[in-house]
Amino acid sequence: MRSWLFTTARNLAIDAWRRRSTRVGEVFTDDLPEPPEAIDEAERAVEAWTVAEALNRLSPTHREVLVECFYQGRSVAEAASRLGVPPGTVKSRTHYALRSLRLVLAEMGVTG
Repeated sequence: MRSWLFTTARNLAIDAWRRRSTRVGEVFTDDLPEPPEAIDEAERAVEAWTVAEALNRLSPTHREVLVECFYQGRSVAEAASRLGVPPGTVKSRTHYALRSLRLVLAEMGVTG
């Protein structure tokens, strides 16, 4: 009986410690959160045009893998199925496509 009580007490103590360690403490502050920045539609339009132009400068295989994965929101397996290539090929094409896109954007004068 004694060992059962010790085991139960030990388990309760561990559960209480875990519960306390996973909870985030409350934060009190007098500072108000800053309002979100206003979205400049003209700036968004220019960015969209710039990205579209950069995508057009990529090879067709790089462009299609980026469109499938990022614009269509497909997983690697889904993109591989739609493109008719193995998942590993989608991963490597995505890697090299992003690298090429970065270079194209740098050539266009986009920094960041």
